[in-house]
Amino acid sequence: MKPTGSRAGELRIGGLEKLSLVDWPGMLAAVVFCQGCRWRCVYCHNPHLLPFGSPAGPPWADVLAWLGRRRGLLDGVVFSGGEATCQAGLGPAMQQARDLGFQIGLHTGGPSPEAIARILPLLDWVGFDFKAPFSAYARITGRDQGKRAQESLRLIREAGVPCEIRTTWHPSLLSADDLSAMAATLTENGCTEWVIQRFRPEGCPDAPLRGAAVGALPDFPGGCRGLRVKLR
Repeated sequence: MKPTGSRAGELRIGGLEKLSLVDWPGMLAAVVFCQGCRWRCVYCHNPHLLPFGSPAGPPWADVLAWLGRRRGLLDGVVFSGGEATCQAGLGPAMQQARDLGFQIGLHTGGPSPEAIARILPLLDWVGFDFKAPFSAYARITGRDQGKRAQESLRLIREAGVPCEIRTTWHPSLLSADDLSAMAATLTENGCTEWVIQRFRPEGCPDAPLRGAAVGALPDFPGGCRGLRVKLR
């Protein structure tokens, strides 16, 4: 089932993290996990959030009422997923949270530049998942939509919204050459920092991927001029 409608109350929520210190670095944030994603990333550790089915979390009205009681205690609200931009109710929900005085963050892989363009004025920060070289997105996501992700990143960068670019790395999926190409792409786009996070086996349904050793990140000196790479 695909999402319909545009009212905030139609936001389908798969879960709520009431306090996170890591989902928006430097901020005390609540995280709203939105249901639904059209991509099927092989390393996904939230597969229960992928279907556009009945939500497992609280209704948005209850989350909004709870947020009203957390004013002054939390800095912001992060909308995550799944892929939050798949839901038409995302923008209205963000506006309601902003009206309560919260800063607004988004976790996204950028599959919908159209949705990104609509919500950009509401965003204070973005965690952008850079999956692979844009020409190789089908290998990771199951969808040949690298150009769409590239356009989303361009929109975010041009808008000047603070953005953390991060990549999940597994040696079976991304080679040293892939990482070098990705580093070059980021420097060409004016990015100065890149977070590489090791694959997490928890929740991943792919048994061979879970069983393969991750090991140390390979050297990838090519294309890294001016780019600070952090390992998480």
